[in-house]
Amino acid sequence: MEITNTLPVTLTPGAIKAIKKLMDAPDFDSKQRLRVGVKGGGCSGMTYVLGFDMPTDRDQLFEVEDIPCIMEKAHEIYLVGMEIDWHDGLDNRGFTFQNPNASKTCGCGTSFAV
Repeated sequence: MEITNTLPVTLTPGAIKAIKKLMDAPDFDSKQRLRVGVKGGGCSGMTYVLGFDMPTDRDQLFEVEDIPCIMEKAHEIYLVGMEIDWHDGLDNRGFTFQNPNASKTCGCGTSFAV
């Protein structure tokens, strides 16, 4: 696993607060890291991955506001510069992704094309 000092993605204060709340849960496994990534699928070609996972040899490790994060090195070309936010409104609740690398985004905001 590679450790990097550069931040491939950023988290807004709202996202940081929501993630730390999840990490404070009594059943949270402190060995896990926040995985940021992509996988094939979705209506636009690729879908965002955001969840807690164990690191692998393919990952790079970075930290945002004391949140240990991992990302497969190969995914950085799709995600570098992306901002992750948290919305907690009546009509929209959850994480949102602002990705400058996306050439097309679906209506739900969880799928994109490059």
